[in-house]
Amino acid sequence: MTPDPTQPLRLAGIDIGTLTCRLLIADLFPGGQLREVRSARRILRLGEGVDQTKRLSDAAMDRVLQCLREWRQFIDAAHVEAAVAVATSAVRDAENRDEFLDRVKREAGFDVELISGEEEARRTMLGIRSGLSHGVTDVLALDIGGGSTEFILDLSGQSPVVRSIDIGVVRLCERLLHHDPPTDEEERQAREWVARETKTAVAGMGNYQTATFVGTAGTVTSLAAMAQKLPTYEPVRIHNYKLQLGTIRELEQTLLSRKKADRIGLPGLENGREEVIAAGAILIRTIMETLGIESVLVSDLGLREGVLINLLERGTLFGV
Repeated sequence: MTPDPTQPLRLAGIDIGTLTCRLLIADLFPGGQLREVRSARRILRLGEGVDQTKRLSDAAMDRVLQCLREWRQFIDAAHVEAAVAVATSAVRDAENRDEFLDRVKREAGFDVELISGEEEARRTMLGIRSGLSHGVTDVLALDIGGGSTEFILDLSGQSPVVRSIDIGVVRLCERLLHHDPPTDEEERQAREWVARETKTAVAGMGNYQTATFVGTAGTVTSLAAMAQKLPTYEPVRIHNYKLQLGTIRELEQTLLSRKKADRIGLPGLENGREEVIAAGAILIRTIMETLGIESVLVSDLGLREGVLINLLERGTLFGV
Protein backbone atom coordinates (compact mmCIF):
# COMPACT_ATOMS: atom_id res chain seq x y z
CA MET A 1 0.00 0.00 0.00
CA THR A 2 1.45 3.38 -1.05
CA PRO A 3 1.57 5.96 1.78
CA ASP A 4 -0.79 8.93 1.46
CA PRO A 5 1.55 11.87 0.68
CA THR A 6 -0.76 14.29 2.48
CA GLN A 7 -0.75 12.41 5.80
CA PRO A 8 2.01 12.08 8.40
CA LEU A 9 3.88 8.84 8.90
CA ARG A 10 4.48 7.46 12.39
CA LEU A 11 8.14 6.64 12.85
CA ALA A 12 10.47 5.61 15.66
CA GLY A 13 14.09 6.62 16.10
CA ILE A 14 16.57 5.28 18.65
CA ASP A 15 19.97 6.77 19.47
CA ILE A 16 22.21 4.23 21.25
CA GLY A 17 24.84 6.51 22.77
CA THR A 18 27.94 5.99 24.88
CA LEU A 19 26.17 7.33 27.97
CA THR A 20 22.49 7.65 27.12
CA CYS A 21 19.94 5.81 24.99
CA ARG A 22 17.13 7.91 23.55
CA LEU A 23 13.81 6.99 21.94
CA LEU A 24 11.50 9.17 19.87
CA ILE A 25 8.20 8.04 18.40
CA ALA A 26 6.80 10.83 16.26
CA ASP A 27 4.54 11.67 13.35
CA LEU A 28 6.61 13.00 10.45
CA PHE A 29 4.83 15.32 8.04
CA PRO A 30 5.75 15.66 4.34
CA GLY A 31 7.36 19.07 4.96
CA GLY A 32 9.71 17.59 7.57
CA GLN A 33 7.84 18.72 10.70
CA LEU A 34 7.79 16.31 13.64
CA ARG A 35 4.99 15.87 16.17
CA GLU A 36 6.14 13.89 19.19
CA VAL A 37 4.00 10.93 20.24
CA ARG A 38 6.30 9.48 22.89
CA SER A 39 9.89 9.98 23.99
CA ALA A 40 12.18 8.44 26.55
CA ARG A 41 15.80 8.47 27.57
CA ARG A 42 17.87 6.40 29.96
CA ILE A 43 21.42 6.82 31.19
CA LEU A 44 22.82 3.30 30.70
CA ARG A 45 26.58 3.90 30.18
CA LEU A 46 27.03 1.46 27.33
CA GLY A 47 30.54 2.84 26.83
CA GLU A 48 31.68 2.23 30.39
CA GLY A 49 35.31 1.08 30.26
CA VAL A 50 35.54 1.01 26.45
CA ASP A 51 38.28 3.65 26.39
CA GLN A 52 40.57 1.26 28.31
CA THR A 53 39.40 -2.21 27.27
CA LYS A 54 38.13 -1.54 23.73
CA ARG A 55 35.22 -3.84 24.59
CA LEU A 56 31.58 -3.39 25.59
CA SER A 57 31.09 -5.11 28.93
CA ASP A 58 28.47 -7.84 29.34
CA ALA A 59 26.78 -5.81 32.09
CA ALA A 60 26.55 -2.70 29.91
CA MET A 61 25.21 -4.65 26.94
CA ASP A 62 22.62 -6.31 29.20
CA ARG A 63 21.43 -2.91 30.48
CA VAL A 64 20.93 -1.61 26.96
CA LEU A 65 19.30 -4.82 25.71
CA GLN A 66 16.76 -4.77 28.53
CA CYS A 67 15.87 -1.17 27.63
CA LEU A 68 15.61 -1.90 23.90
CA ARG A 69 13.32 -4.88 24.51
CA GLU A 70 10.98 -2.58 26.45
CA TRP A 71 11.12 0.06 23.75
CA ARG A 72 10.35 -2.56 21.12
CA GLN A 73 7.03 -3.09 22.91
CA PHE A 74 6.33 0.66 22.90
CA ILE A 75 7.10 0.85 19.19
CA ASP A 76 4.96 -2.15 18.29
CA ALA A 77 2.04 -0.73 20.30
CA ALA A 78 2.34 2.60 18.47
CA HIS A 79 1.96 0.92 15.03
CA VAL A 80 4.89 2.73 13.45
CA GLU A 81 5.62 2.57 9.72
CA ALA A 82 9.38 2.33 10.23
CA ALA A 83 11.88 2.23 13.07
CA VAL A 84 15.51 3.29 12.81
CA ALA A 85 18.21 2.66 15.42
CA VAL A 86 21.71 4.12 15.25
CA ALA A 87 24.79 3.53 17.39
CA THR A 88 27.68 5.94 17.87
CA SER A 89 31.07 6.31 19.54
CA ALA A 90 31.16 3.46 22.08
CA VAL A 91 30.03 0.85 19.56
CA ARG A 92 32.36 2.26 16.89
CA ASP A 93 35.31 1.86 19.27
CA ALA A 94 34.44 -1.60 20.61
CA GLU A 95 36.18 -4.69 19.24
CA ASN A 96 33.09 -6.77 20.12
CA ARG A 97 30.67 -4.44 18.30
CA ASP A 98 29.40 -7.23 16.04
CA GLU A 99 28.44 -9.34 19.06
CA PHE A 100 26.43 -6.42 20.45
CA LEU A 101 24.74 -5.61 17.13
CA ASP A 102 23.85 -9.29 16.64
CA ARG A 103 22.32 -9.42 20.11
CA VAL A 104 20.24 -6.30 19.44
CA LYS A 105 18.93 -7.84 16.22
CA ARG A 106 18.21 -11.20 17.84
CA GLU A 107 16.80 -10.05 21.19
CA ALA A 108 15.11 -6.73 20.36
CA GLY A 109 14.52 -6.94 16.62
CA PHE A 110 16.44 -3.81 15.58
CA ASP A 111 18.89 -3.62 12.67
CA VAL A 112 21.22 -1.03 14.15
CA GLU A 113 23.04 1.32 11.81
CA LEU A 114 26.57 2.05 13.04
CA ILE A 115 27.24 5.63 11.93
CA SER A 116 30.48 7.59 11.71
CA GLY A 117 31.12 10.73 13.72
CA GLU A 118 30.60 12.77 10.56
CA GLU A 119 27.26 11.12 9.75
CA GLU A 120 26.21 11.49 13.37
CA ALA A 121 26.93 15.21 13.09
CA ARG A 122 25.02 15.57 9.80
CA ARG A 123 21.89 13.96 11.20
CA THR A 124 22.23 15.90 14.46
CA MET A 125 22.19 19.12 12.44
CA LEU A 126 18.98 17.99 10.72
CA GLY A 127 17.42 17.65 14.16
CA ILE A 128 18.75 20.98 15.38
CA ARG A 129 17.62 22.82 12.24
CA SER A 130 14.08 21.50 12.68
CA GLY A 131 13.76 23.43 15.94
CA LEU A 132 15.52 26.71 15.17
CA SER A 133 13.65 29.95 14.62
CA HIS A 134 13.51 31.12 10.99
CA GLY A 135 15.87 34.02 11.66
CA VAL A 136 18.80 31.71 12.41
CA THR A 137 20.79 30.97 9.25
CA ASP A 138 24.48 30.31 9.98
CA VAL A 139 25.05 27.81 12.79
CA LEU A 140 28.04 26.37 14.65
CA ALA A 141 26.61 23.39 16.51
CA LEU A 142 28.24 21.52 19.38
CA ASP A 143 27.20 17.98 20.28
CA ILE A 144 28.92 16.72 23.45
CA GLY A 145 28.48 12.98 23.74
CA GLY A 146 29.83 10.30 26.03
CA GLY A 147 32.71 9.23 23.82
CA SER A 148 33.12 12.04 21.31
CA THR A 149 32.24 15.66 20.61
CA GLU A 150 31.16 16.97 17.22
CA PHE A 151 31.54 20.49 15.82
CA ILE A 152 29.23 21.23 12.86
CA LEU A 153 29.54 24.46 10.89
CA ASP A 154 26.48 24.97 8.71
CA LEU A 155 26.72 28.19 6.69
CA SER A 156 24.00 29.34 4.30
CA GLY A 157 24.61 28.11 0.77
CA GLN A 158 27.51 25.85 1.75
CA SER A 159 27.85 22.19 2.61
CA PRO A 160 28.17 21.58 6.37
CA VAL A 161 31.72 21.18 7.70
CA VAL A 162 32.10 18.55 10.41
CA ARG A 163 34.89 17.91 12.88
CA SER A 164 34.73 15.10 15.44
CA ILE A 165 37.08 14.80 18.41
CA ASP A 166 37.49 11.72 20.58
CA ILE A 167 36.63 13.46 23.84
CA GLY A 168 33.27 12.98 25.52
CA VAL A 169 32.10 13.10 29.12
CA VAL A 170 32.61 9.38 29.80
CA ARG A 171 36.01 9.27 28.08
CA LEU A 172 37.16 12.41 29.93
CA CYS A 173 36.14 10.91 33.28
CA GLU A 174 37.79 7.56 32.62
CA ARG A 175 41.01 8.95 31.18
CA LEU A 176 41.76 11.92 33.45
CA LEU A 177 39.21 12.67 36.19
CA HIS A 178 40.01 9.81 38.54
CA HIS A 179 39.39 11.48 41.91
CA ASP A 180 36.05 12.45 43.42
CA PRO A 181 35.92 15.39 43.13
CA PRO A 182 38.72 15.88 40.57
CA THR A 183 42.00 17.36 41.75
CA ASP A 184 43.27 20.72 40.49
CA GLU A 185 45.91 18.91 38.44
CA GLU A 186 43.28 16.64 36.82
CA GLU A 187 41.19 19.69 35.96
CA ARG A 188 44.23 21.41 34.45
CA GLN A 189 45.11 18.40 32.32
CA ALA A 190 41.49 18.06 31.20
CA ARG A 191 41.28 21.72 30.13
CA GLU A 192 44.59 21.49 28.26
CA TRP A 193 43.44 18.37 26.39
CA VAL A 194 40.06 19.86 25.45
CA ALA A 195 41.58 23.21 24.40
CA ARG A 196 44.23 21.51 22.26
CA GLU A 197 41.73 19.26 20.48
CA THR A 198 39.28 22.14 20.00
CA LYS A 199 41.93 24.33 18.33
CA THR A 200 42.86 21.46 16.02
CA ALA A 201 39.20 20.76 15.20
CA VAL A 202 38.27 24.29 14.16
CA ALA A 203 41.52 25.12 12.34
CA GLY A 204 40.60 25.73 8.71
CA MET A 205 36.93 25.02 9.45
CA GLY A 206 35.68 28.32 8.09
CA ASN A 207 34.14 31.51 9.44
CA TYR A 208 32.42 30.23 12.58
CA GLN A 209 32.81 33.54 14.46
CA THR A 210 29.62 35.09 13.07
CA ALA A 211 27.51 31.91 13.28
CA THR A 212 24.96 31.26 16.03
CA PHE A 213 26.51 28.87 18.55
CA VAL A 214 24.04 26.06 19.33
CA GLY A 215 24.53 23.23 21.82
CA THR A 216 22.67 19.94 21.92
CA ALA A 217 22.66 16.73 24.01
CA GLY A 218 22.63 16.02 27.73
CA THR A 219 25.45 18.19 29.05
CA VAL A 220 24.10 21.42 27.59
CA THR A 221 20.44 20.68 28.32
CA SER A 222 21.29 19.64 31.91
CA LEU A 223 23.21 22.86 32.52
CA ALA A 224 20.27 24.82 31.10
CA ALA A 225 17.93 23.01 33.51
CA MET A 226 20.30 23.66 36.41
CA ALA A 227 20.65 27.34 35.48
CA GLN A 228 16.86 27.65 35.80
CA LYS A 229 16.67 25.32 38.85
CA LEU A 230 13.96 23.27 37.16
CA PRO A 231 12.51 20.61 39.51
CA THR A 232 11.61 18.45 36.51
CA TYR A 233 12.87 18.42 32.93
CA GLU A 234 10.75 20.85 30.89
CA PRO A 235 11.70 20.78 27.19
CA VAL A 236 9.75 23.97 26.47
CA ARG A 237 11.90 25.91 28.98
CA ILE A 238 15.17 24.31 27.91
CA HIS A 239 14.79 24.51 24.13
CA ASN A 240 16.12 27.84 22.76
CA TYR A 241 17.33 28.89 26.23
CA LYS A 242 20.42 31.11 26.02
CA LEU A 243 23.07 29.85 28.43
CA GLN A 244 25.78 32.37 29.31
CA LEU A 245 29.44 31.44 29.78
CA GLY A 246 29.43 33.15 33.18
CA THR A 247 26.58 30.90 34.32
CA ILE A 248 28.43 27.82 33.04
CA ARG A 249 31.50 28.85 35.07
CA GLU A 250 29.37 29.19 38.23
CA LEU A 251 27.71 25.81 37.68
CA GLU A 252 31.07 24.18 36.95
CA GLN A 253 32.46 25.39 40.28
CA THR A 254 29.34 24.19 42.10
CA LEU A 255 29.81 20.75 40.58
CA LEU A 256 33.58 20.49 40.99
CA SER A 257 33.35 21.46 44.67
CA ARG A 258 31.08 18.48 45.38
CA LYS A 259 31.56 14.75 45.36
CA LYS A 260 29.38 12.83 42.91
CA ALA A 261 27.03 11.68 45.68
CA ASP A 262 26.57 15.27 46.84
CA ARG A 263 25.52 16.40 43.35
CA ILE A 264 22.43 14.18 43.52
CA GLY A 265 19.37 16.32 44.08
CA LEU A 266 20.83 19.55 42.71
CA PRO A 267 17.89 21.33 41.01
CA GLY A 268 17.77 20.52 37.31
CA LEU A 269 20.22 17.59 37.41
CA GLU A 270 18.68 14.27 36.41
CA ASN A 271 19.60 11.14 38.34
CA GLY A 272 22.51 9.27 36.80
CA ARG A 273 24.16 12.35 35.30
CA GLU A 274 25.95 13.30 38.53
CA GLU A 275 28.78 10.97 37.46
CA VAL A 276 29.65 12.93 34.32
CA ILE A 277 28.14 16.43 34.55
CA ALA A 278 31.32 18.00 35.95
CA ALA A 279 33.28 16.62 32.99
CA GLY A 280 30.60 18.06 30.70
CA ALA A 281 30.90 21.48 32.34
CA ILE A 282 34.70 21.40 31.89
CA LEU A 283 34.20 20.49 28.23
CA ILE A 284 31.74 23.20 27.27
CA ARG A 285 33.41 25.92 29.34
CA THR A 286 36.82 25.17 27.83
CA ILE A 287 35.44 24.97 24.29
CA MET A 288 33.63 28.31 24.63
CA GLU A 289 36.67 30.02 26.16
CA THR A 290 38.94 28.58 23.47
CA LEU A 291 36.62 29.84 20.70
CA GLY A 292 35.91 33.19 22.37
CA ILE A 293 32.16 32.53 22.61
CA GLU A 294 30.07 34.09 25.41
CA SER A 295 26.73 32.26 25.11
CA VAL A 296 25.22 29.08 23.71
CA LEU A 297 21.69 28.61 22.37
CA VAL A 298 20.37 25.34 23.78
CA SER A 299 18.60 22.84 21.51
CA ASP A 300 16.50 20.04 22.97
CA LEU A 301 16.48 18.47 19.49
CA GLY A 302 19.33 16.48 17.99
CA LEU A 303 20.27 13.07 16.68
CA ARG A 304 17.08 11.12 17.36
CA GLU A 305 15.02 13.78 15.54
CA GLY A 306 17.58 13.94 12.75
CA VAL A 307 17.45 10.17 12.32
CA LEU A 308 13.75 10.46 11.43
CA ILE A 309 14.11 13.53 9.21
CA ASN A 310 16.91 11.71 7.38
CA LEU A 311 14.39 9.07 6.30
CA LEU A 312 12.45 11.81 4.53
CA GLU A 313 15.61 13.11 2.85
CA ARG A 314 16.41 9.64 1.55
CA GLY A 315 13.23 9.84 -0.50
CA THR A 316 11.90 6.51 0.74
CA LEU A 317 8.81 7.91 2.46
CA PHE A 318 5.46 9.31 1.27
CA GLY A 319 5.69 7.26 -1.89
CA VAL A 320 8.57 9.35 -3.28
